[in-house]
Amino acid sequence: MALLEILIYPDPRLRKKAPAVETVDRKISTLVDDMAQTMYAAPGIGLAATQVNVQQRVVIIDLSEERNQLQVFINPLISDAEGSIETEEGCLSLPGIVAPITRHEHIRVCALDREGKPFETAVTGLLAICLQHEVDHLDGKVFTDHLSRLKRDRIRKRLVREAKEGPPAPTRENSLVI
Repeated sequence: MALLEILIYPDPRLRKKAPAVETVDRKISTLVDDMAQTMYAAPGIGLAATQVNVQQRVVIIDLSEERNQLQVFINPLISDAEGSIETEEGCLSLPGIVAPITRHEHIRVCALDREGKPFETAVTGLLAICLQHEVDHLDGKVFTDHLSRLKRDRIRKRLVREAKEGPPAPTRENSLVI
């Protein structure tokens, strides 16, 4: 396994739409392992392949306290979205940035698992929020796209400035991000 570099906004590679995985093979399995190691080290609770500059529709999520319940979604497709919930979201690609985002509270997702077997499941709450956040990444979006232009511009300027000066020290507020 290897730690992968997480792209930081406004890196233009975060805006690329990822194509579907055609074959779930050893290469994809290695990618999942490397993404998991990277996500746990960051630390985060979700990661999309596009965030580590791999243009494939692969998402991993682990919401467990013990960090031992990795969920893999290959070629995830969200449908039947219902309800809405506003939460404070952060992102490994936007370090130190947290903002209120409204997402669907209940979704249905179809995907392939780590072995390439199709599955469909209804999810709610934090898992639904995380999946929507990560699928946005696969579609070339970041969570700040859900904010006003003014807020997006402020965040972009801040991250560009911090890239030149160095990132802020981690705090309890921004230590657990999607």
